[in-house]
Amino acid sequence: MRSAPLIALDSPDPEAVDGRQIRAAAFQDVRLAYTFAVLEDLGRAASGRALVMGGGRGLLARGLARLGFEVTAVDPSRAATAMARTAAERAGLAIEHRTALAEDPGLPAAAFDLVYLADTLEITSDPDRVIERAAHTLKPDGVLVYDTVNRTVLSRLVYLVAFQRLPMTRVVPAGRYAARRLRKPAEVAALVARHGLRQAETCHFKPRSARSLISAVLGRRRGRMTDDEIASLAGFQLAPGTSPLVTYLGHARKV
Repeated sequence: MRSAPLIALDSPDPEAVDGRQIRAAAFQDVRLAYTFAVLEDLGRAASGRALVMGGGRGLLARGLARLGFEVTAVDPSRAATAMARTAAERAGLAIEHRTALAEDPGLPAAAFDLVYLADTLEITSDPDRVIERAAHTLKPDGVLVYDTVNRTVLSRLVYLVAFQRLPMTRVVPAGRYAARRLRKPAEVAALVARHGLRQAETCHFKPRSARSLISAVLGRRRGRMTDDEIASLAGFQLAPGTSPLVTYLGHARKV
């Protein structure tokens, strides 16, 4: 038994703490709820082709497939891609998983009705290229959905200090997040507009409480819960009409 948990991304070690997968599990419900609400507001069904950039171990891709989409997912990690393929096969879902960068996914133009940027905008050093490639793959009038991390004092404390420096709450390797890669909603909106997309809105989302989030992180680090149990404890929820203190969602349409 390790004295401290192994902090590693995309590790096959069942005891490893993978902050990226923890985040995917905690965000899953709000990501799908927001996407469904956007489609409903536009009078569209959850059907057609969807692309997930930053697919990780495939949790969001599987959620979109269950909504009714034909899904392709790309991720820069070969290990994550392999785990995502295995999970999709076990779930009986036909999802195409590729190892590729969001900056260069190698996908055709105008191929997708929906593109979701997950675990990407706060990681990439070239968000302009990511948005350009996302816009390139969207069909006319297609929808881009994204979530990312705002650049605020609180977001720095959470992502730069608690999640990757403090021994008690660290869940990602040092350097995963950097202040220069955290972006304000207006900055993302400007990038979106530059590439022929019409920004519609942003929506704050947050955990039920700071205590619930800390309890979820500590419980996972101590091996007392699985990634799948985190979502119910952290209780992330949409908070429309409020200022995004840490994380936010947004969407835009290709014009």
